Amino acid sequence: MIGFIYRLAKWSAILGGITLCALTLMIVVSVTGRALIGVGLGPVPGDFELVEVGTAIAVFFFLPWCYLRGGHATVDLLYMHLPAWAQRAVVIVSDLLMLAVWLVLTWKLWEGMLEKRQYLETTFILQMPIWWAYALCMVGAVIGCLSYIAKTAAQLGLAREPAGWTVESTGGH
Repeated sequence: MIGFIYRLAKWSAILGGITLCALTLMIVVSVTGRALIGVGLGPVPGDFELVEVGTAIAVFFFLPWCYLRGGHATVDLLYMHLPAWAQRAVVIVSDLLMLAVWLVLTWKLWEGMLEKRQYLETTFILQMPIWWAYALCMVGAVIGCLSYIAKTAAQLGLAREPAGWTVESTGGH
């Protein structure tokens, strides 16, 4: 099960990357269209709405993989000087606190999605239902919760990380 969660986080990060690449291409087309208005072209309608939605989705899809790979920024001023047992305690407590944050975030995304759907809110130009973006972000948020649960379970000895798993070395934790 842990291996599945790690693979899921990896594939969500890949989808986040594809999303950002698609957004980049769309921005290039839109800017080029704006520059060539004189020859009958124009910007992509709703380009800023697509950038807002796509960026939010990409962030939620990247964060679980970033966490599992040890890519989050850390402040190690005191941490480096703690004994090994205290370092482990700091990591576990901080991961449990972040799991709580992710659970609240996921819950609030769920409530927001239901509200946006109930009131039929749409974007201004494209008239795209806003709840669609919330729903896609929810997918990343659930993967984030699963990632925190899986890694914390491995740190507590309740599960094992996938064979050959390595974490990026940042000099600290």
